[in-house]
Amino acid sequence: MLDAIDIEILNILQENAKITNAELARRIQMAPSGTLERVRKLEAKGIITGSSIRLNPQRLGLTLATFILVKTNEPVGSSAIGHALAAIPEILEVHWTAGEYNYLVKARVRDTEAQVALMKKLGAIPGVQDSRTTLVLETIKETQALCLSDVPAKSSRKHPTTGGEHARTS
Repeated sequence: MLDAIDIEILNILQENAKITNAELARRIQMAPSGTLERVRKLEAKGIITGSSIRLNPQRLGLTLATFILVKTNEPVGSSAIGHALAAIPEILEVHWTAGEYNYLVKARVRDTEAQVALMKKLGAIPGVQDSRTTLVLETIKETQALCLSDVPAKSSRKHPTTGGEHARTS
């Protein structure tokens, strides 16, 4: 179980994964060595699985975002076509879903011509029966950051220097 400090660390790292350990320690009011130990424990538990750089797709000319529902004829419980979809570079996300369609796919491409080429790639996958594409006109919010407000935290004690809440080290 996480404590309040772990959750604070995760929120800060989601905001800026390139933050230095010294700055992270300053922000959570802990020693850098203790902060680094906590980050390493979060990695060891598989809670932090890596970090990455976010690119601006518009600045790279990838101005068209689409969501595609894909219907397949694969047997119940199989996700082989999902793995084939995930291998296509333009596809950013593949979600196995319940309902009439088997997968919800998010893709980003240059333009409608590139979208047509992507649809041909989807159609070439054996077992793909149908698809429905929705073009994104404007992205209001796009994030990978998780909302951690509902993650249960261990009981905490008062922070020694601020008097505020500060969780125990695990």
